[in-house]
Amino acid sequence: MIIRVQTQDGVKRFEVTEKDTIQQLAVKIVNSLKLPSNQAIHLFRDQKRRHELQQGDLPKTIAEVPLRHGDMLYLEAVMSSGGSSTNVAAAAANVTLDEVDNVLLDKDEKIYRMMNPQLCRHGPQGKCLNCAPLEPWDPQYLDSRDPPIKHLSFHSYLRKLTSGVDKGKFVCLEDITCKVKDSCTDHPPWPQGICSKCQPSAITLARQTYRHVDNVMFEDGAIVDRFIQAWRKSGKQRLGYLYGKYVEYEDVPLGIRAVVTAIYEPAQTGDKYSVQLEEDPLSDAVSLVAGYLGLTKVGWIFTDLEAKKRTSNVHHKRSVETYVLSAEECIMSAHFQNIHHNPCHLATNGSFGSKFVTVVVSGDENHQVHLRGYQVSNQCMALVRDNCLLPCMDTPSLGYIKESSGLQFVPDVFYTVKSDYGNTVTKLARPLPLEYLIVEVTTTTPLEPCPTLPGGHGNKFPIEHRAALGEVQDFNSLTQYLQQQTHEAFLPAVSDLHFLLFLHVNKIVPLQAHLPSLCKAIANQDAVAAFEWSQLDQWKNVEMLTKATLPSPGSNPAPGQLFPTNSANEEQWVCSQCTLKNNPTNQVCEACQLPRTQ
Repeated sequence: MIIRVQTQDGVKRFEVTEKDTIQQLAVKIVNSLKLPSNQAIHLFRDQKRRHELQQGDLPKTIAEVPLRHGDMLYLEAVMSSGGSSTNVAAAAANVTLDEVDNVLLDKDEKIYRMMNPQLCRHGPQGKCLNCAPLEPWDPQYLDSRDPPIKHLSFHSYLRKLTSGVDKGKFVCLEDITCKVKDSCTDHPPWPQGICSKCQPSAITLARQTYRHVDNVMFEDGAIVDRFIQAWRKSGKQRLGYLYGKYVEYEDVPLGIRAVVTAIYEPAQTGDKYSVQLEEDPLSDAVSLVAGYLGLTKVGWIFTDLEAKKRTSNVHHKRSVETYVLSAEECIMSAHFQNIHHNPCHLATNGSFGSKFVTVVVSGDENHQVHLRGYQVSNQCMALVRDNCLLPCMDTPSLGYIKESSGLQFVPDVFYTVKSDYGNTVTKLARPLPLEYLIVEVTTTTPLEPCPTLPGGHGNKFPIEHRAALGEVQDFNSLTQYLQQQTHEAFLPAVSDLHFLLFLHVNKIVPLQAHLPSLCKAIANQDAVAAFEWSQLDQWKNVEMLTKATLPSPGSNPAPGQLFPTNSANEEQWVCSQCTLKNNPTNQVCEACQLPRTQ
């Protein structure tokens, strides 16, 4: 007898007997389709995928299920990390989506419109083409926004894919691959042989119509300003990781915003034109502390600033006429995006694309410091993941696709342009204009700052890996920082990622076991819980040690002050450059960051 199986590649026919089991049929399907061992198959009796053959049906015979000659089964296959499975829907359910994705999946984002008194000719309960709700991907609606929305949000893109007659029943998002399949046994491996079954398809680059993140917002402009201070002091470029969370972005239908709470600067060596990352001993610790605070790594930021001589302005180097991201920066962005995958329930392997963003600090057309956000397309991620994209060292705006060699087969990559006569011309991507790979993301700061981690009074706690700039994290800096704080403002004083990271890694007083409860109080803005934490014996030991290191341990603290100052009667000092009056404990001017001269 013949059992038909509907797959994504068409209908397959399998010859079985009534005494064969469902398990034997499944083995025939896997062998015929040459599915990998980590891909699970699911068989359904109906096209709507409501009646599935369960695990208990595997030992049953064809006659016991029952199946008859000519019956049709419907196959779905997904990647599974735990070996074989019998339920595709269950495998999709095992994908842990980000919190913002779960919110947007359940949201109705149709654009509802009021009746047009000039065009509508129906009652208040009726609808017509002039007042019917629009879909979130409607191109006319997106173009009518001010400013126009150039890219669909990712969830609008998913709604568009699943909006047809079949409701996205056959939608299957897969990352493209540029590697030769190693499962083909018809010939020796490359470079001895290759066939159409194992050879990757040629790629035609296209500008991505959607983006995974629609906006990047820094909670406070001071977060970026403090990051740029490293360049102001040294003249060397700087790189940092953005920590925050993803939330809903209401200015774009079904949009996602990356809210940046803090910037962590890893171990690095910079010069006037570039930055070189080094092995960072604090990488695991900062991820752990950020996790306690409910934060995740949402992107990276780097400076590309060059001061104009005899002015306070900077050069304008990046524009449409030059470049917005160089090839090396695109490769770096794709590398980070490949590390931080975006979980997706419609993807065969559980992830598709990335929410990781890139922020560039450079000069604008007015020669002022300006922020611009970007992502690279999924095609760029695949080219970098499979080691196919190279930079053109003499032209930052161009990339280059590698040529095939005995060590690696590289598929042909093309892009299309309009000729002078208006027709479309296809060109080989050697070289490659990078604008085909870049997706722009708006970057903003709020009118009223709303920092989650504001930090305490006075000078901020030093940032990691800035010893060359005079900012050292040690017990002396901890004492100076706490010396400026008060008991009433304990919660803001400890609401600093760099301060919490130092408490986590310091060896003088072990606080690692107690830090999660403090971070929970900070995340919930619970001043009572933070005060209760400050009464722990471990923190009291820190207070005793810091008080013992003060220059005048016998002095009494001012009312409400956490620690005594060095000299309560010392007057404010005036900066000789900008004439700003500074607190007596400040060793650098708060405005111009120049050292104290008196």
